[in-house]
Amino acid sequence: MSKEKLDEDFQNAAERASNTKIALPPDIQLLLYAYYKKGNHKSKLIPVENLKENDLRSAFKYNALIQIKGLSATEAKKEYIRLVAKYIVD
Repeated sequence: MSKEKLDEDFQNAAERASNTKIALPPDIQLLLYAYYKKGNHKSKLIPVENLKENDLRSAFKYNALIQIKGLSATEAKKEYIRLVAKYIVD
């Protein structure tokens, strides 16, 4: 798959995910979040010490990003597209 095709498919998947009315399980939402961030090169981890105390939402997001730390942006885009295709059926 060419880079242009991958980018187009990634953007289309992001549109589908943004516009869906399907209530996805929290673990899938977190994976989508992490893959999207990594695919857009916006997955910079903040030091864990900077997380606010009792900020559970940020802690889960942080953990999701840590879990995919070794993935390339290309791999993250492919995984994001795969998850959207699996869970968001129009």
